[in-house]
Amino acid sequence: MTQSSAKDAELPLQHFESVVIRFAGDSGDGMQITGNQFTHTSAVIGNDLATFPDYPAEIRAPAGTRPGVSGFQVRFSSSDIHTPGDQPDVLVAMNPAALVVNIKDLKPGGIVVVNTGQFSDSDLKKAALTKNPLTDGSLSGYRVIEIDINKRVTEALKGTALSSKEVQRCKNFYTLGLMYWLYHRPLETTMKWLEEKFAKRPELAEANKLAMQAGYNAGDIHELFQGRYEVLPCTSMTPGTYRNIMGNDATAMGLVAGAQLAGLRLFLGSYPITPASGILEALASYKHFGVITFQAEDEIAAICSALGSAYAGCLGLTTTSGPGIALKTEAMGLAVSVELPLVIVNVQRGGPSTGLPTKTEQADLFQAIFGRNGEAPIPVIAASTPADAFETAIEACRIAVQYMTPVILLTDGYIANGAEPWKLPKVEDLTPFPATQLKAVPEGGFLPYARDAHLARPWAVPGTPGLEHRVGGLEKAHLTGNISYDPDNHEFMVRMRHNKVMGIRDSIPTPNVFGDSTGDVLVLGWGSTRGAITSAIEELRKKGRKVSSLHLRHVWPLPKDLDKIMACFRSVLVPEMNMGQMARILRSEYPQQNIISYPKIQGQPFRTTELVKKIETLLEK
Repeated sequence: MTQSSAKDAELPLQHFESVVIRFAGDSGDGMQITGNQFTHTSAVIGNDLATFPDYPAEIRAPAGTRPGVSGFQVRFSSSDIHTPGDQPDVLVAMNPAALVVNIKDLKPGGIVVVNTGQFSDSDLKKAALTKNPLTDGSLSGYRVIEIDINKRVTEALKGTALSSKEVQRCKNFYTLGLMYWLYHRPLETTMKWLEEKFAKRPELAEANKLAMQAGYNAGDIHELFQGRYEVLPCTSMTPGTYRNIMGNDATAMGLVAGAQLAGLRLFLGSYPITPASGILEALASYKHFGVITFQAEDEIAAICSALGSAYAGCLGLTTTSGPGIALKTEAMGLAVSVELPLVIVNVQRGGPSTGLPTKTEQADLFQAIFGRNGEAPIPVIAASTPADAFETAIEACRIAVQYMTPVILLTDGYIANGAEPWKLPKVEDLTPFPATQLKAVPEGGFLPYARDAHLARPWAVPGTPGLEHRVGGLEKAHLTGNISYDPDNHEFMVRMRHNKVMGIRDSIPTPNVFGDSTGDVLVLGWGSTRGAITSAIEELRKKGRKVSSLHLRHVWPLPKDLDKIMACFRSVLVPEMNMGQMARILRSEYPQQNIISYPKIQGQPFRTTELVKKIETLLEK
């Protein structure tokens, strides 16, 4: 199968360091598959990359309407990047709704590839448009490439056994082939994927191959573009073996690795919820590592089954999003009371209530740290990128096992569905933290609430002779674990559990400052704001600005010496996708610091340009 022609040599091949493409269409147009395949091919080539899938909130909004628009943005680069880009260089719009929803983000002079086969009067009406944007002059600032993809795909698949409806489902691969031609990408990786994906339906594999080849050839045959572009492999990445990884997959792998490092079986009790369901789906495929997955009937059953597994000697795990956390809080308090290792993953989304289920937010921080009745302290850590989710998942397992405590791991929709290259770690470089479970009665007798150096109580697995003890939500007597209503004992146990969690600070490092250790502005972030913050700091430092950044992985308890670091800067800016929750915590813990909140609550991640503008405003004061 030929991917080039004699005419290729006649077209100028322009080199770019970085390119951003956004694929947009109806939720049934396969834009996520298209974006993922372009991403995977770019990863195989060796580009650094970052992605931003943007799903519609409706499960199935009316076809062709604005609420039903699905998008996938991918940035691929020959140098190190941190974000999927602020603005696309190319917008592929499969219908009027996709065009009107996304055109405002396209760079001035950018390329718009429009499927004119989906621009009938009825299509315009579905998109709530009274005029056709292809003819009303609204696209005059862009380079518009009009293609009747519906017609082209029908011509390419003429003679196949597919129905007309099935033929039109191949439109996304025609588009993918066109972008592969434009950016000098090979077809082989996607060809192989199609063969594997449709192994039981080879006619579908062949049809999508034909559609993709037709799109690739269209760049030459129809002379749609003035030239071709190329983004060379990234040479600044640390040598090693890389794979493209999405956040939910990285989280699942990290949890499996954490259980292995602890020498425990992993048990997941979960109830499906967007955008956390992918972790349940991924872990269900790791049975060969001893992973047990249980899809419960509701969120409460899910966490209670996970806590029961921890009582039985497994590493307990439950995964959910903010609404699920709300339902799990009573059982989380029980986990604090009985002091068993339990990892609780919250893949945050927009709220309140059902809110924006497919959009991203960081608004569950207060819920994670404080959202339980009584004094029920739980350590909280947060992943910052899709690849970082692997390491933070391991860290959550370590803390849970070593301190005999539930741990909350925060990610969000941006991390869960985003992707980036991940350098595979060497297994021998991962530090084990073997769990200690009592196998017999200790010398001097068994005290179920005695404490070790971490203030952790012993882990006694049911069925071990002589280790019988009480569990439950009623207050425990110190050492014996018997039910106690004594006021002094209650205060002692509350303080003991608090001190245990705060003592975790002794095992976590103080995060490094990116940039100089002193300056005008320190940008302090947590979670998925890391990429945009890093990009903004790099841009400003190139201009000679005295700005630095610091990113928190452990958000409760906070690491040591943050006050000393912040004191070296005139002001501390805290960008976060909520109304300023981390800023409030920092002001409470360090009231002497000049902490400035920068909230964003649009269901969308920060852009680098937004942060640069805000920081420059502070520098001018």
